[in-house]
Amino acid sequence: MITRQLTHPESIVVVGGSNDVTKPGGKVLKNILDGGFTGQISVVNPKESNVQGISSYATALDIPNTDLAVIAIAAKYVPDVVDQLAFQKKTRAFIILSAGFSEESHEGKVLEDRIVATVNQVGGSLIGPNCVGILTPQHHSIFTYPIPTLNPKGCDFISGSGATACFIMEAGIPKGLTFANVYSVGNSAQLGIEDILKHMDETFDSATDSPVKLLYLETISRPDMLLKHASSLIRKGCRIAAIKSGSSEAGSRAASSHTGALASPDLAVDALFRKAGIVRCYGREDLITVASLFMHPELRGKNIAIITHAGGPAVMLTDALSSGGMEIPGLKGEAAERLKEKLFPGSSVANPIDFLATGTAEQLGQIIDAVENDFDEIDGMVVIFGTPGLSRIFDVYELLDQKMKTCKKPIYPVLPSVLTAAEEVNMFLSKNRINFPDEVVLGNALARVYHNPKPQMIEPDDFKVNSEAIRSVINSIEADGYLSPAHVQSLLDAAGIARAGEAVVQSAEEAVKQAVRLGFPVVMKVVGPVHKSDVGGVALHIAGEAEVIQTFERMIRIKDTTAVLIQPMLSGLELFAGIKREGLFGHILLAGLGGIFIEVLKDVSAELVPVDLPLAEKMIRRLRSYALLEGVRGQRGVNIEAFKEVMVRLSRLVEAAPEIAELDLNPLLASPEAVVAVDARIRIERVKK
Repeated sequence: MITRQLTHPESIVVVGGSNDVTKPGGKVLKNILDGGFTGQISVVNPKESNVQGISSYATALDIPNTDLAVIAIAAKYVPDVVDQLAFQKKTRAFIILSAGFSEESHEGKVLEDRIVATVNQVGGSLIGPNCVGILTPQHHSIFTYPIPTLNPKGCDFISGSGATACFIMEAGIPKGLTFANVYSVGNSAQLGIEDILKHMDETFDSATDSPVKLLYLETISRPDMLLKHASSLIRKGCRIAAIKSGSSEAGSRAASSHTGALASPDLAVDALFRKAGIVRCYGREDLITVASLFMHPELRGKNIAIITHAGGPAVMLTDALSSGGMEIPGLKGEAAERLKEKLFPGSSVANPIDFLATGTAEQLGQIIDAVENDFDEIDGMVVIFGTPGLSRIFDVYELLDQKMKTCKKPIYPVLPSVLTAAEEVNMFLSKNRINFPDEVVLGNALARVYHNPKPQMIEPDDFKVNSEAIRSVINSIEADGYLSPAHVQSLLDAAGIARAGEAVVQSAEEAVKQAVRLGFPVVMKVVGPVHKSDVGGVALHIAGEAEVIQTFERMIRIKDTTAVLIQPMLSGLELFAGIKREGLFGHILLAGLGGIFIEVLKDVSAELVPVDLPLAEKMIRRLRSYALLEGVRGQRGVNIEAFKEVMVRLSRLVEAAPEIAELDLNPLLASPEAVVAVDARIRIERVKK
């Protein structure tokens, strides 16, 4: 719960406030005072009667009733102080800067839990502990620098790491990036990033609130909340970028299925961000660049004009944009010729538009006007303009600012001479402009932002599964683990997923009987071993009864084999679809090429369940191997509609049976007529309550 006392306090006490501004308690008090807080301020410090001109009290019991407490004392003293303030001083908001809690030890966790219990009991808000504080127009309750000049239309920034928040502001402010509110949540003992974002969503006012939200996450504790409120804000017109760190997994993890080996927490993060419409970033500079793009008008198409007086940066930008799926269309025709006549000999208007190192501010204006008015195919432009230091370029940047005010097409300035033309760049930034000093970083970010999907809406469809039959199978299984072939068949049938005819046999005589029934040639596979191919447990193109007997007798002796599965020998392109339950994120659906290709190419798409037909279509189109599914060089493609239906039915299956922890359909044999499950494995694992 975020209380008004946290966001708009009328009184603040700094517990541990000090005259020493090199200590958190001293610096946070100074920042509150320098920030112009107009309400009542008090200090608790038993060693001082006056701290930075503010009356200081010996204990928290001595102060007047106070809305917000900012606490910077040793961890062991904090719970008692919180109790005193909450129960006797009507304090309903707490920012605990102190460390030494759950991040450090079990004993610290006990202290932290006691604090949370107290704050919850009085219906209060808690930021921290182990944080640097928060920075809002109402109060600067933060102990670090920098303290940017807050802009209501700057970025709202919520960070799980105080130091990282500082470093991102340090890097963004010199480029012109502005901030509206900054929250450092530390241990997130009560309020985490998801809670702050929820509050911003529920109170969002497009007339007064920032439309840009930046997140730095080290953990995602409530993915459902993050998905709900991020997508809601984006639908209201906001744009959100986030770093999720700690995504790699140390060491290898044993996986008993292809899905388990391919799925990972980081894949789940990608899927969550994609579903919400969040742009994922991978470092401070990346986040700053994406945020800076958000501060410009939204790009409506992928055709970019590059305007430059330096060839090298234009070439590098062209490469970056092209690699990201953007277009730099050539400019031709009468309009191009008219523009060229206005430039110095040797200039090029082909795109990049290179008007040479001697190009003037007047010529830059003429180029921008032409791109804005004469070339309808262009959606946005990048202007690269630096200087070798031979002359001042104030006039160029003044003109650039004016054109950015009047042009409907977005203009992205690349001003690389941040030292040589420092005065000119600073003048440009002073006009509430942002600089992109590195053209390649800009190009990569621009492509990613443009192609980032909007929040996903699941559309209703006619695909039904037999939920009653699915629950009957699941409820009949006593122990967790991999299901028997019979149970797997029942679940696939209940989900409406087509499968190859098959039989499980335990004798050579029964093997021959079933092979004849299914029709030669057949496939034989061991039942029991996890990775059949690795142990010689798959035999193809078995054409006669003698070969069936010989193969059965060999396979039944393979370690862990309990029976042999027989299926008709089918042909087609091998595809793959699978499900993995990934902790709090829920189920992830994966799909791609199957058979050995899944291990070699690892060409898969992933999305969080639920998945509908439009989303399945997007998943398939993201595959690098998509052309194979369509059909290439005279080869017939596969029934993509049937593949999509399998994916949707798998989604419905795990919605009906959340106990499914891993599911593999590998291979699915796909032809132009149908997609049929040939081999399937399902493992259930009931979630412990």
